Amino acid sequence: MDKTILIITGPTASGKTDFGIYCARKLNGEIVSCDSMQIYKDLNIGTAKPTQTEQSQIKHYMLDVVNPKEDFSVQQYVLQAEKCIDEIFKKNKLPIIVGGTGLYIRSLIHPYSFCSSNKDDKIREHYNNVLKEKGKEYLYSLLKEKDFEASKKIHMNDTKRIIRALEIFDTTGKSKSQLNGNDEIKQNKFKYILVVLNMDRQKLYEKINKRVDDMLSRGLLDEIKNLVDSKIVDKNCQSMQAIGYKEFFDYFENKITLEQTIDLIKTNSRHYAKRQLTFFRGFDDAVWFDIEKDGKERILKYIEERLGKIQNDNR
Repeated sequence: MDKTILIITGPTASGKTDFGIYCARKLNGEIVSCDSMQIYKDLNIGTAKPTQTEQSQIKHYMLDVVNPKEDFSVQQYVLQAEKCIDEIFKKNKLPIIVGGTGLYIRSLIHPYSFCSSNKDDKIREHYNNVLKEKGKEYLYSLLKEKDFEASKKIHMNDTKRIIRALEIFDTTGKSKSQLNGNDEIKQNKFKYILVVLNMDRQKLYEKINKRVDDMLSRGLLDEIKNLVDSKIVDKNCQSMQAIGYKEFFDYFENKITLEQTIDLIKTNSRHYAKRQLTFFRGFDDAVWFDIEKDGKERILKYIEERLGKIQNDNR
């Protein structure tokens, strides 16, 4: 029997969390978060994680699954999210995937055979030492020498990905691009309905700015300060690359003012929303709605009709 999931995505601050809960109530569903930063424990305000009240209304999965000092890959997300989806299906409920991390969504609905190269801590430590001793320019030159194709896709400042590409080459004898080229697309495990929420660009930017102000008033500064002071994180952690967190490190080092930090978070959030929209346009089967003009009821009606058609087609 074909299994259908509902995916609700859109740029940051577009109302995904609220609409996801609304759909879960109306459609007997449970929610699987699809956000690359909401997976981290203790990162609550800056990631716009659903509140405890919202989580008490509808069961949520894939929140708080990893410690902030740990890295978390797309492969790990897909494997864990698929288990959550299967669990929801066993309850005869509708899995509703809610979040704005486009890479997670694409990997979930168009799964690949992930690169089988295992981590090698010794090799990774070696290249981290190279980075410290000789700098990122030298590290990048090694990547260009060993895997020129990968170097064209990775920025010189993105030292984590550079080290990972070098690690793959040293452990497999093949470039990252060669391994990716050998990946085979697996058959989709689920049928899906993909809804993208959007709104007028100016209104979206206003909502983004307001949400940043709300986060500050709810204690975002204290949240990250507590994480840093208690040594739960440092600025090199993957979790601290999130917008709303990474900007504070220059503030802590007295390089910029708090006002400049807030402006930077707003600017970076707006730029991120633009990148998200560009990514989502790559989903040919996505249906776009203006959440403010169309309203929840109309979007829900479309989803119900699609679900009904899929059920009828399967009979």
